[in-house]
Amino acid sequence: MPPRKQAAAVEATSRVSTTLASSIEERLRRDLIAAVFMPGEKLAIDVLREKYGAGASPVREALNRLSAEGWVVLSDQRGFRVPSVSVDQLEELTRTRCLLNEVTLRESITRATEATDEAIVLALHRLTQTPTHVTDDARRINPDWEARHRAFHASLIAACGSRWLIDFDAMLFEQAARYRALSTRSKISRDVQKEHKGIADAVIARNVSEAIRLANAHISHTSSLVTQVTRRHETT
Repeated sequence: MPPRKQAAAVEATSRVSTTLASSIEERLRRDLIAAVFMPGEKLAIDVLREKYGAGASPVREALNRLSAEGWVVLSDQRGFRVPSVSVDQLEELTRTRCLLNEVTLRESITRATEATDEAIVLALHRLTQTPTHVTDDARRINPDWEARHRAFHASLIAACGSRWLIDFDAMLFEQAARYRALSTRSKISRDVQKEHKGIADAVIARNVSEAIRLANAHISHTSSLVTQVTRRHETT
C-alpha cells in the first residue's frame, strides 16, 4: 500500500477507535451514575468488553478518560474500580448544593420572566410524564427520567444570570446522581412529584424563601434516604 494511502488508513482507524471510545465513555458514565456498578466494584476490561461489545483499547481509553474526571479510580495494583462513597462526602455535597441554592434560586427568581416560567412548567410536565424507574428493574432509575430530572432542576435556575453558577450547579447535580441512584435501594417511600411541583410553584410565585426552603428540603430528603444505603458501601 502506498505511504499516503497507508497513512490515511491509519488515520481512519484512529478516528473509528476514538469515536468508539467516546461512545463507551458515555455509556459507562451513564451506568456509573445509575449505580449499575456499585461503589468499590472492580471494572475488569474483559467484562466491560463483553458488556459494551468493544475491543480492549477503546474500553481502556474510555476508562482512562473517566478516571481523569474522577468517575473511575485507577490503582496500579488493583486496576480500575468504581469510586467509593461515604456519608461524609454525601453530607459535604448536600451542604454545598443547599448553599448554592441560596444564590442561584434567589438570583433566578429576581430575573425571572414569563418565558422562564413557561420553561419550568414544560420541564415539570415532561418529568412527571416519564416513568421514574426502569420497567424490569425497580431499583434502577430510568435514564430518560434522570435526564428530564436534570433539565427540570436546571430550568429553576436558568435565569440566574451566571454561566459559572449554572455550570457549577450542573457539576454538583451530576455528582449527586450516583448517590441518588442508591436511594432507590431505600425502603422509605416519598412523593417526589409533589416535591418538584412545590418547588416549581414557589419559583413561579416569586416566593424566594419558600423556593429555597423547599429545594433544600428536597435535596436533604434524598440525602437522608441515601445515607442508610451509603453506610453499607463505605470503605472501612
